[in-house]
Amino acid sequence: MIKEHERVVLTRDVPAEGLQAGDVGTVVHVYGDGLGCEVEFLTLEGRTAAVVTLDLNQVRQVSPREITHARELAAR
Repeated sequence: MIKEHERVVLTRDVPAEGLQAGDVGTVVHVYGDGLGCEVEFLTLEGRTAAVVTLDLNQVRQVSPREITHARELAAR
């Protein structure tokens, strides 16, 4: 189960926010029903790129053998 303050990986693109599957964010809130969450995505400088409400099927937990990867955030 995904918990608040946990890092998660997007499983599909969120074009309206310039986010792509594979982007890593931090859960800032899990809704009481456990079906949705609020996730913050940061640039590598620590600036908020987006805060989005997602269904839990749009994110997954981070695997222990994964590494992060840098990419340029698309202009909105």
